[in-house]
Amino acid sequence: MDPVTETTSTLIQTLILYYQQARDLIAWMFVPGWRQNQVLIILVLIALAWLLRKSTEPRLQDWARSREGWPKWRLRLIVQIRRRLFLIWFSIIAGLVYLVMQNVTWPSRSYLIGLSATLSTVWFSIGLAAQLVRNRTLRRTVRWFLWIYATLYFLNALDEIAAFLDRLAIEFGETRISALSVISALVILGVLFAGARLLSRMFTANVRKNQDISPSMQELTTKGVQLLLYGLAFYIGAQAIGLDLTGLAFLYGIIGVGLGFGLQTVVSNLVSGVIILLDKSIKPGDVISLGDTFGWIESLSARYVSVKTREGLEYLIPNEDLIANQVVNWTHSNQLVRLDIYFGTAYDDDPHTVRALAIEASSGVKRVLVHPNAPVCHIVGFGDSSVDYILRFWIGDPTAGLTNVRGNVYLALWDIFKENDISIPFPQREVRLLHEPEAEVSERTDTGNGAPG
Repeated sequence: MDPVTETTSTLIQTLILYYQQARDLIAWMFVPGWRQNQVLIILVLIALAWLLRKSTEPRLQDWARSREGWPKWRLRLIVQIRRRLFLIWFSIIAGLVYLVMQNVTWPSRSYLIGLSATLSTVWFSIGLAAQLVRNRTLRRTVRWFLWIYATLYFLNALDEIAAFLDRLAIEFGETRISALSVISALVILGVLFAGARLLSRMFTANVRKNQDISPSMQELTTKGVQLLLYGLAFYIGAQAIGLDLTGLAFLYGIIGVGLGFGLQTVVSNLVSGVIILLDKSIKPGDVISLGDTFGWIESLSARYVSVKTREGLEYLIPNEDLIANQVVNWTHSNQLVRLDIYFGTAYDDDPHTVRALAIEASSGVKRVLVHPNAPVCHIVGFGDSSVDYILRFWIGDPTAGLTNVRGNVYLALWDIFKENDISIPFPQREVRLLHEPEAEVSERTDTGNGAPG
């Protein structure tokens, strides 16, 4: 018999056995006597808890809405409590009934009631604790797994279920994979990876607060620690579930070949990211230009660099492009950036006056620096209709934008030239229509058509 057929046969036999046991348990619970009375009491408590939830839920909701200025975590806690009012009320009244029956009658006559009160309390606690998991899908998975585990634990059925899952196995030679080993592996790896993620976040938060470490070294350190923690989590998890890593040598070879052929771009980006972090050529907060993209660096990751523009767009530029292409880093060594503006004035205007007025106008703009580099203005040529100038000035905050400060300087030039009667020439075109007398046209025509003498 092949392994799959044998496993299927074992599964069917086990399910039949558990079906018979469940049927006997239900029959045992409804046998006339105190067991049946407890079931009836639990049903009455369920109905009473449902009525209490219906009557208290609107009041709790109205009270929560009137709490202005409360922190969000308190409001979220109230929302979670409102969703589980049924379990809360059932736990309270079932617990009270259980305590009363423990004191007035035999303990065995209230066993099922106490068990139901315990389970409802545990389910409520698990539901609240699961809210710490941010991912919705993962949160539901964790909640349902803990609910099932707690229920089986308090029903004293863990050993039987574990034996059942262990019998659901497939064997390939000396390798045996059971459902229990798969579930155990998932749980252990999940817990270890969750712990590694929590530790990496705590370490990252502490590194970000350290102002003595440069942003690029912060990124490199956090990425290295994350890789180390996740690697340790995988290794410890593999050892815990009995996975022999030495048997994966062939798999390592396949991965190496894949990295050499199919993952060239990915590996190139990863290596480029490490180089960028090490040589500190760019770092978070730098203002860069790459092709038509101009903005400041939001973050550095293992595969790409996030660049945010003034328009609110966020470009994810692969690290390889930053290594292979020419990148203009406006703030590599400092935040000072020089900007140039070209303009022209009429030949009738004194160039010395124009230069002084241009420097005065640009110096009055808010973001233009006066120290240590003051604005300067030079003549760059004599054009067809104007004297051409260049105005150079410095700013210390390129992340605030370049076009807006240029526009403000142009506007200041316009205002000061208007006040001082400095004209800005522009090309003009005139079209003239010449009208000749008809007699001259007729005479010229006759002369032109005459025969040669």
